[in-house]
Amino acid sequence: MGCSSGCGTGKDGIPAGCNNNGSCGTADGCNKLTVFDWLGNMSLPEGQKPFDIVEVRFKNSRKEFFRNVNSLTLNVGDPIAVEAGSGHDIGTVSLTGELVRLQLKKRNVNFDSEEIRKVYRKAKQSDIDKWREAQALETSTMYRARTIALRLGLEMKLSDVEYQGDKSKAIFYYTADARVDFRELIKVLADEFKVRIEMRQIGARQEASRLGGIGSCGRELCCSTWLTDFRTVNTSAARYQQLSLNPLKLAGQCGKLKCCLNYELDSYVDALKEFPDLDGKKLQTKKGDAFLQKTDIFRRMMWFSYRSEPGVLIPMDIKEVKKIVEANAKGEVPEALAPAVRSAEKLLSATATVEHNFENVVGQDSLTRFDRDKKNNRHKNKPGKNKPKPQQAQGSSQVQKPKPQQQNKPQAKQQAQNKQGQQNKPNHNKPQGKPGDNKPRHPQNRKPNPPKNDQKPNTEK
Repeated sequence: MGCSSGCGTGKDGIPAGCNNNGSCGTADGCNKLTVFDWLGNMSLPEGQKPFDIVEVRFKNSRKEFFRNVNSLTLNVGDPIAVEAGSGHDIGTVSLTGELVRLQLKKRNVNFDSEEIRKVYRKAKQSDIDKWREAQALETSTMYRARTIALRLGLEMKLSDVEYQGDKSKAIFYYTADARVDFRELIKVLADEFKVRIEMRQIGARQEASRLGGIGSCGRELCCSTWLTDFRTVNTSAARYQQLSLNPLKLAGQCGKLKCCLNYELDSYVDALKEFPDLDGKKLQTKKGDAFLQKTDIFRRMMWFSYRSEPGVLIPMDIKEVKKIVEANAKGEVPEALAPAVRSAEKLLSATATVEHNFENVVGQDSLTRFDRDKKNNRHKNKPGKNKPKPQQAQGSSQVQKPKPQQQNKPQAKQQAQNKQGQQNKPNHNKPQGKPGDNKPRHPQNRKPNPPKNDQKPNTEK
């Protein structure tokens, strides 16, 4: 799992990345199971020697502890040559200082254990070149070894191959459901690759942690990024969290139950303590017996249904359920279950869409101002819409012909009523002027206004 983002060792053994002199997690952040050295910027008390054990990372998630017997100045990201079973191996320093002491306590490793091997030196360029040549052979070696295992009829799966830094040993990681006799396989592999062979059996979870991958959540697998202890996961964890027991959804990349089922299990167990225990019980009412159908832990509600009405679910608050359970224990039977109306109204109000009316408080232009202009231009460009309307045009120069007055009517009362009706009727044909300008543009066409006193014309001669 290489890194091309600038991580690694810079000048004078100082890691690159954020240039925090060996205490930055980005100097080793492209690898698996990265540990952030939050004590890197703190100096030791006067007279105290630094801890002489360092944590070294090898391929994928394999980590081991080595003793710095030569008091070398080691920083995170330094390639070093360490002691191996035979020869030497090349690894990368992943953690130094007092945090290594905590890691030893976490893994139950004794400080004075003889199993802790020594650090030889910082890796030379020749050591690094030989190490890279060995890494280039791992993929082809794994494919060839799988072919040999199939030819020998062994029921095993070779998942990974790791060469030692000096190219003298190869470790084959495999998974198998039963015990496998691979003595013949070791002989064939030794003759094929001319190296010493070591077979290590790992579990399905360890295999997933070494290979890595993307989980159903869209992130990298927890076992390959930060998880180090694989605890047992049972289907009861899914039952406590009200999850459907679907093995396709509950299984991870390794084929086992997902480790993340245990993350929130304690919170669910604590929340379920407030719910009444209705395992195998029922609520007795005069309408009939009500059975529990489902439980909503987040809303603290329980849903019941009658045997006579199986399709009707009645939401109940846990407080009301406890009251009915206590009443049934005393021999009291309520009339019927009262649904939690307030809770149902809250659910409906939570799901209802809310329309927000925002005001233009900062005086900005509308975002749709250009859309309105395009809409108006689109209507103007339609056929038959380009003809001007003199009645609605502002400041039009066309003169409207006055209507001939009806002077031949014999009765003056009829003439007054007609004039009164024309005054009250809105004149849409009158040309509009500027706001506040009451003067007509063509006074010769203006009709005479009726008198204001009696609103009737004086017909006396």
